[in-house]
Amino acid sequence: MRRLLQEFFTPLVLLGGMLLACLAFSGLLAGLVFLRPQPAPLALGTAALNVIPAPTATRLLPTLPPSPTPSPTPPLPGLAPLAVNDYVQVAGTGADGLRLRADPGLNGNVLYLAIDAEVFKIIDGPRDVDGYTWWYLLEPYKQNIKGWAVANYLALIQNP
Repeated sequence: MRRLLQEFFTPLVLLGGMLLACLAFSGLLAGLVFLRPQPAPLALGTAALNVIPAPTATRLLPTLPPSPTPSPTPPLPGLAPLAVNDYVQVAGTGADGLRLRADPGLNGNVLYLAIDAEVFKIIDGPRDVDGYTWWYLLEPYKQNIKGWAVANYLALIQNP
């Protein structure tokens, strides 16, 4: 059996087999290259850009220098007297805002700048310092916002 194989697989037969395998492989590659489907043309689209403004946060102002001493402002007309546990709304500050301070008085560090229409609960007071009546306010939904504020810019809310 071995001899039969040696007679059949002569060097000429082996060389012919390799040549035939190379031709078959070349034909396969040529078929893949020339018969492949053409890619679809790229469609040009229109780019859409949506600009979304970033949210702004209310700034805490712990390092503001003390405000110059303003002349005492009379309370807003029609404001009711205030008491502890009342809910009040900041009113009449214009664009200046109402400073909530660490201590009653104009020399207290500013902790927060409240804008008109913000609502607070009165926790303590009144204290008469620097010619103003001061109330200790607490923001009902954000317990970290609190401080002493001048009564001149607080309006009582009847039904909170």
